[in-house]
Amino acid sequence: MPHRAFTIEEVAEYLHLSRANVERLVRQNAIPFETLGSRIVFPCRQIRSWASQRILNLPPAALDDYHRRASAAPQAPAPQAPLLSTLLTPERITPAITPRTKPSAIRELVELADRTGLVCDREQLLQGVLEREALCSTALDGGVALLHPRHHDPYLFVESFVVLGRALRPIHAGAHDGQPTDLFFLICCHQDALHLLTLARLCAVCHATPLPERLRAAAAAHEMFDAIRDAEQTLLRR
Repeated sequence: MPHRAFTIEEVAEYLHLSRANVERLVRQNAIPFETLGSRIVFPCRQIRSWASQRILNLPPAALDDYHRRASAAPQAPAPQAPLLSTLLTPERITPAITPRTKPSAIRELVELADRTGLVCDREQLLQGVLEREALCSTALDGGVALLHPRHHDPYLFVESFVVLGRALRPIHAGAHDGQPTDLFFLICCHQDALHLLTLARLCAVCHATPLPERLRAAAAAHEMFDAIRDAEQTLLRR
């Protein structure tokens, strides 16, 4: 997006909200915005970070509504088309990472991403993910983290993809429930819309299906991939 701030109509479309809902968020001071004379604008970079964190914190009913709206958006894949099983492959899954801290988990996931051959700048990706985690943890309740860089540089990746690492020993990654995390996804998307849809779909399959349990029980990467494919199909059939 070439401009540096959204109008209220643009931010409503970007967030899949009504104008009235955006205005309510402004009144509550619950969304980043600035006042330029009589106009309210929404700084693009701040909104992008805010939108990602909002998805991570949505309760199940609101998450389901957001996911349906995002899946039906014109720029999204066909509403019933698989997404996760196209961004992930068995080769992009490692069932036995060995981090001792969250930064070391991030480094292992960035290394896995780099081995795909789709990362243009490994150090920039690492720094972007570390910066994002410094703002607020992307760890969900239930032992899953949805790592991603703070900003989405279209030149950072050859194409969009996701990698997944399963830790042999769970580590504390900042989840609200205070429990450790053992399933680490790293989302590497060119476009904001695809990033937000991927984030929402991963949240949805983790909340609405037994995916985390199946990932922990899987014996190998191809079984973990099958679990993700099956969970996504279950979600899309609802």
